[in-house]
Amino acid sequence: MQSLALHEVHAALHARFGELAGMELVADYGQPEAEYAALHSTAVSVDLSFRGRLCLTGADRVRLLNGQVTNDVKALKVGQGCAAAFCSPKGRLVADVHIFALAEELLLEFEPGLSAALIQRLEHHIVAEDVQVVDVAPHYGLLTVQGPRSADVVSQLELFEAVPETSLSTKAASDPTLGELYLVNRSRAAFPGFDLFVPADSVSAVFDKLVSATRNVGGCAAGFEALDLARFEAGLPRFPVDMDETNLPPETGLERSGISYTKGCYTGQETIARLRTYGQVVKALRGLRLPDGLVPLPSKGAKLKHDRREVGYVTSARFSPALGANLALGYVRKGSNAVGTELHLQSGTSEVPVRVVELPFPDFHGLTSVATP
Repeated sequence: MQSLALHEVHAALHARFGELAGMELVADYGQPEAEYAALHSTAVSVDLSFRGRLCLTGADRVRLLNGQVTNDVKALKVGQGCAAAFCSPKGRLVADVHIFALAEELLLEFEPGLSAALIQRLEHHIVAEDVQVVDVAPHYGLLTVQGPRSADVVSQLELFEAVPETSLSTKAASDPTLGELYLVNRSRAAFPGFDLFVPADSVSAVFDKLVSATRNVGGCAAGFEALDLARFEAGLPRFPVDMDETNLPPETGLERSGISYTKGCYTGQETIARLRTYGQVVKALRGLRLPDGLVPLPSKGAKLKHDRREVGYVTSARFSPALGANLALGYVRKGSNAVGTELHLQSGTSEVPVRVVELPFPDFHGLTSVATP
């Protein structure tokens, strides 16, 4: 397992550590309920340096990447960003990424454990092009502040002239002590949020400033668990939990912001374009409300049925304190996945009723549950 650069800093804050794809992360700081509450009410600061980060430099970087991902990289101006996906030649999902156009490079950010495969894939397509692919994770840390008051936290840092106002837009700042920093408007749940890409030598100092500013608005440092639960509540799938190499990107909801149907050719484009031209995907990611008394919650792969026919499966299930319900994400076949459709979940040797609901998940406090088993 690769340790976080700030391991000792987090340990001093009483961190409980975890692991994801061979990378160390902070699960929480001993008070997960308080961290979750702060995320919903004020703001939290989180070290996301366990996630993957690559940079593409060189004159042909845009052309190369544009031929590999689902969204239109050529359309990005400096300071703009987009969601996108790498696909197999048959259109299956390989990785979902966020791409940011900086002055001299393209910055990619994605789930941990994918860097080596993406570097190999990109370098395989470099023949005579002027492109260099660099793993910048050792050189730049990734911090984030998320929550309703995240903009106030960033303003207190006094590192940037203004916060980037549009989603996935970027502001750069050059500090004589901290170096070149990048601030991205990046909501990772149902709240405003901002990511900071910080030179490795300055991550500790910036994290200290970020935690201090977060505390000033009534928030705190938080671990992965609180942020991941909020991500789930927002109905955002995570690779490879809620989407993986078996999925076509349009099944996962990436079509809403991560696919361009006008950009031209890229790996997997033929399959994805055919889906749009000739019909819908066979299944799609949906939100599910589970019975309030269901114990245990279903594991990944639990079957969903409609009129005694198997029509889908669960990918993840959680209890949401903020929304007051047991919830799940899963894939449901067309014809059975409209909001309000009553399904049955295979739970042990019995079946329990579940209901298809909208995403992001609504607040269920005071609303009647599906039947309790």
